[in-house]
Amino acid sequence: MARAKYRTRIATAPKDIEAAQRLRYRAFIAGRDAMDRPNGLDADSFDGICRHLLVDDVASGRVVATFRLLRLGSGAEIGKSYSAQHYGLKGLSRFRQPMVEMGRFCVAPGESEPGILRVAWSALAAFVDREGIKLLFGCSSFDGTDGGNYRDAFAMLKARHLAPRHWLPRIKSPNVFRFAQRLRAEPDRRLALCSMPPLLRSYLSMGGWVSDHAVIDRDLNTLHVFTGLEVDSIPPGRARLLRAAAVSPYGREFCMADDALSSALNPSDTREARSGGCP
Repeated sequence: MARAKYRTRIATAPKDIEAAQRLRYRAFIAGRDAMDRPNGLDADSFDGICRHLLVDDVASGRVVATFRLLRLGSGAEIGKSYSAQHYGLKGLSRFRQPMVEMGRFCVAPGESEPGILRVAWSALAAFVDREGIKLLFGCSSFDGTDGGNYRDAFAMLKARHLAPRHWLPRIKSPNVFRFAQRLRAEPDRRLALCSMPPLLRSYLSMGGWVSDHAVIDRDLNTLHVFTGLEVDSIPPGRARLLRAAAVSPYGREFCMADDALSSALNPSDTREARSGGCP
């Protein structure tokens, strides 16, 4: 069997969480004067209530990706989430089954190996199965705050991927780009897909949906859309491949020589591995 390139693990000590926060700082904040922090960490109050997953390069031991997970027993608890700070989620408060918020997803700057994203998704699939999760949600971020730079991407989201009306997030943030209201043109599919963050493309390839507006985050210099994925709506073939590739993330290694998971994701999702999510 080929040697595993990456392994995933759940943070079990303060130094693990600090490693995640240090990587997040490099991905989201470094070089932005308004947000520069002397300690080189991206940390907030949600870190204390989330589980943190790290992806390590086996050969070097470096942390190459991370994200955090907030498990909620049902939509009645969604007000505890990071996303609830930015979106009106009254509709989703009626969701009766377990859900998880995935946030602060990022890949180390300079890393472009597609296996990193595959490993992260298969670890997430293992968590979803283990915890009986029925809804995965969070935010997907675009670099910059000018929605006009992503006109085709937002036009495609409007045309094909808006949330069902009963789950649709409402406007809460004072600074938003109302793409569903403003855009009328037909999207260029190629340009739309090329300009979407890989994390968002992965969500959409499995049946995910988004809010009808993007929140403008000037501190992090991003636009983000609320993103939801109902687990029972994932196409059966893709769900089988995800589960076949998934193993428990608690310290196990992932050997990507087989690469079965690449078929579960849109091929373009696995060619890039950039920072792609908030919280």
